[in-house]
Amino acid sequence: MKKEDIQELALLLSVPKKIAIIPHRSPDGDAMGSTLALYHFLLKLNHEPIVIAPNEFPDFLAWLPGSEKVIIFEKDKENTIKILQESELIFLLDFNALHRTGEMEHVLNKLQTTFIMIDHHQSPDGFAQFTYSDTSFGSTCEMIYNFIVQLDKKQFIDKTIATCIYTGILTDSGSFRFPKTTGTTHRIIADLIDLGAENTEIPTLLFDNSSYDRLQLLGRALHNMKVFPEFKTTYTSLSQKELDTFHYVKGDTEGIVNYGLTIKGINFATIFIEHRDENIIKISFRSQGDFDVNQFARDHFNGGGHINAAGGKSSLSLKATIAKFEQLITQIKI
Repeated sequence: MKKEDIQELALLLSVPKKIAIIPHRSPDGDAMGSTLALYHFLLKLNHEPIVIAPNEFPDFLAWLPGSEKVIIFEKDKENTIKILQESELIFLLDFNALHRTGEMEHVLNKLQTTFIMIDHHQSPDGFAQFTYSDTSFGSTCEMIYNFIVQLDKKQFIDKTIATCIYTGILTDSGSFRFPKTTGTTHRIIADLIDLGAENTEIPTLLFDNSSYDRLQLLGRALHNMKVFPEFKTTYTSLSQKELDTFHYVKGDTEGIVNYGLTIKGINFATIFIEHRDENIIKISFRSQGDFDVNQFARDHFNGGGHINAAGGKSSLSLKATIAKFEQLITQIKI
C-alpha cells in the first residue's frame, strides 16, 4: 500500500470508530479469515467493528474465532442497512467489484462512507477511497498481515488473529501448492505458527470434517466427470436433483473442481453446479500452467478471478451450459 495511504489510514484508525467489514458473497476461507482477522485487530484498537457477510458462509468455517458474531445480510437486511449507514469506515475484503456482494451492492452504492478495499484479484473497480490491490499475493489474508505490519501494529497479532490469517493463506494457496506461494508466504506462516496458530489442528478443522452425505456427493461428482485428453480438459457437473439427493449444504462442493487437475495431462478443470433457487448454473474453473481461467470466465461466463482459479455463472440450462463449454474448448489453446 502507498506510504501516504497508510499514513492517512493510521490517522483515521487512531480514533475509535464504528467500522463495517464485508467479504464477498458465498465467502470462502480467505474471505472469512481476512474479515475476522481484521475484526479482532480493530477490537484491539478500541474500534467497534462488525463483520457483515452478504449470505451464509460454509459450516466448515464456523469454528473460526468470532464467526458467531458475523451478521448475515440476507437474514437481517433492515438491521444490516442501519449498521452500514451508521458506519464511519467500511472495509471490503477479498473482492474488488461491488456486484460480488450480491444484493448488498444496491445498499453500498448509496453510501457516502469511506471505503477501504484490500484484495488480490485482477482488474479492481475504482469505487474505494483507499485501495490496496496486488495480484502478486496468493491471498487477501497475506495482505492483511502486511497491512497490520505497515501500520506498525504487528505487536497486536495474537493467536486469534494468527489463526484467522493462517486459515485464509492455507485455503487460498491450495495448502501451499499454488504458484503464488512464495518464500515470503512461508516466512509469514512460520511467524503465525510462532504466534500460536495451530498448524496441525487448523487443516483438520478445515478438511477432515466431512459429512457422509458430502462424501457421497463427491463420489457422484467424480462419477459424472468427463475427460477430453486432446484438449487437456476435464469437467464435472452436479444437478439440483443430485444436490438434493445428498442433502447438500453450503460448502459441500468446495474443492471438488480441483480433483480434475490430479489427472495426468489435464491443465483445465471445471465444475458446473445447478442452483434452481437462483436460476443459475454456478461454475468454478481451475488451471495449471499458463492457461488464464480468469480471462476465460470473463469472456464467456460473466465471471473472473485469478489466472489459475476463477468463477462464473450461466443463465442457460445445465445441459446448454455444458454444451457451450464443450464447444468453447475446441476453439482455444490450453
